[in-house]
Amino acid sequence: MKHLISFTAAILAFGICHSADAQTKEVTLIAPGGIRAAVERIIPGFERKTGLTVKATFGSGLGTKKQVASGEVFDVPIVQPPYPEVIASGNVIAASARPLATISIGIAVRKGAPKPDISTPDAVKRTLLAAKSVSYPDAAGGAAAGVSFLETLKKLGITDQMKATLKPAKGGAGAMAMVAKGEAEIGLTFLSEMEDPGVEPVGALPMQISPSTSLVGFISAHAKNPGGAKFLLDYLASKDAAAAYKAERMQPAR
Repeated sequence: MKHLISFTAAILAFGICHSADAQTKEVTLIAPGGIRAAVERIIPGFERKTGLTVKATFGSGLGTKKQVASGEVFDVPIVQPPYPEVIASGNVIAASARPLATISIGIAVRKGAPKPDISTPDAVKRTLLAAKSVSYPDAAGGAAAGVSFLETLKKLGITDQMKATLKPAKGGAGAMAMVAKGEAEIGLTFLSEMEDPGVEPVGALPMQISPSTSLVGFISAHAKNPGGAKFLLDYLASKDAAAAYKAERMQPAR
C-alpha cells in the first residue's frame, strides 16, 4: 500500500510539474484585428527562436482595450492610443510600453475595377459621394477603423450625404468581402486588413483627413509568464518584426 501511495504521489507531482512547465512555455497575447496579419507572420519566427509558443487572440480595437481594462489576463496586450482606461486600470506595466507600428486606413475596389482618385481630401470627397455603395467596419461593434472613418466623413462634411450608401460590415475582413462579392462598390478599412484576393487596395487616405493609428504593446501586470512576455514584446519591436509590418502595409515604429 505504501508503495502504491508513493507511486501515486510521484505521478501527481510529475503532472503538476509538467503542467507548470507547459505553462511557462506559452505566451498569451491580445491585439486588435488591424495587426493580426503581421502578428501571424511574426509568430513562427519567434517560436523557432525561443522555443516558446504564442496563443494570440484578436478582436476590435475598442473591445481589446475594454478586455485589458476589465482585468482579463494576457501576457502581452497590444492596444491603440488613446488608452487612459488601460493605464488607469493598473492591468499593464506602464513603463513597459513599446510602440510597434502604425497603420493607415485606405480604400479598396473589386479586383479589376478602375481605381478612383484619393490623392487629396477633395478627391476622396468626390470619390465617396460618387460611389453607389461603401462598406466599412461597423463602428458600433468597436472597430477602430470604422470609428476613424466616421470621423473622416465629419471632417469632409458629408456625414448626412453618405448615410444612404454606407454599408457597415463585421470587421475589416467583412468590409473587404462585400467589395469582393460586388455588394459594395468601394470599401474602407486598415490597409493591413485588405487581404481578400477579390479586392485591390487603392491606397491610404490623406493624413489630413485620416491620421494613422498607432499600436503599442505592454507587459501585463498580471502576466503568468512575465519572462516570455518580455521576450515576445522585444521581438514584436525587432527588425524581424519590422519586415513583417512592412509586408502587411504597415509602418514599423522604428
